[in-house]
Amino acid sequence: MSSPNAVSGRFAPSPSGDLHIGNLRTAVLAWLFARSTGRGFAMRMEDLDRAKPGADLRQLDDLRALGLSWDEPVIYQSDRRDVYRAVIDEMVDAGTTFECFCTRREILEAPSAPHAPQGAYPGTCRDLTEAQRAERRAERPAAIRLRARASSFTVHDVLHGDVSGDVDDFVLVRNDGTPAYNLVVVVDDAASGIDQVVRGDDLLTSAPRQAYLATLLGHRPPEYAHVPMVLNRDGARLAKRDGAVTMADLAGQGVDAGGVLSMIATSLGMADAGEPVTMTDLLERFDPARLPTKPWVFEPRPADG
Repeated sequence: MSSPNAVSGRFAPSPSGDLHIGNLRTAVLAWLFARSTGRGFAMRMEDLDRAKPGADLRQLDDLRALGLSWDEPVIYQSDRRDVYRAVIDEMVDAGTTFECFCTRREILEAPSAPHAPQGAYPGTCRDLTEAQRAERRAERPAAIRLRARASSFTVHDVLHGDVSGDVDDFVLVRNDGTPAYNLVVVVDDAASGIDQVVRGDDLLTSAPRQAYLATLLGHRPPEYAHVPMVLNRDGARLAKRDGAVTMADLAGQGVDAGGVLSMIATSLGMADAGEPVTMTDLLERFDPARLPTKPWVFEPRPADG
């Protein structure tokens, strides 16, 4: 891991398959935000529960082909389970967690507090007695939830300004023992000296929870920049099923890595259509204030087209 005294941005894909052009566009932006502010740049594989053999190496190859570089080594969350376990043990000892035995269905069907968002955790297991917990443990394994002591938290986003969001008793460890995303992302960012997080704006609503947890653990929350998503022609988040959206698919249609980078740059208003560019060119042109605020609608031809 990088020194906590260093400051870095990062890109943190899940190696569940090849990156599509929306993922690649976010990676380009994360790199530009970091390098334009003199930061290092870390690469982290979020591979705790969604990993396909070889996908990580293909993702890294695609990013290199675009011209991205990063500080070695690449971090794999699957190598850090002991770290997450140690943090959880400390939180359990400090009384900032509780065991939860609810299923998703039970949470959805439980009456919730007035004005609470649909599906919000209703606090069912928060104040169980030890005898009640022992009884529930005999029925099913427990998840571990945060015992939140705040109902909301505010973060500052470079593109969205101050953003306030609900903080609830969110899951830290699932009932199968897997550390949850909201925990590991906070622990890893702090350990790597990540003080700038650039990612898709579909994750904006999770930032207040993560920043609250970071503060609770004694860390300073990072600077956030949640960038517009890439959507398909139907207005849904772009996915590999939408056609030729990966580097390999596009290469099969005659679009090389330079062509993909040119498409991304054009979508960001940083190049003319078809203009050859490099990451160095884009770094010289980069201005966060001029980034598009609306999603990019990408309309690929069918992959076999």
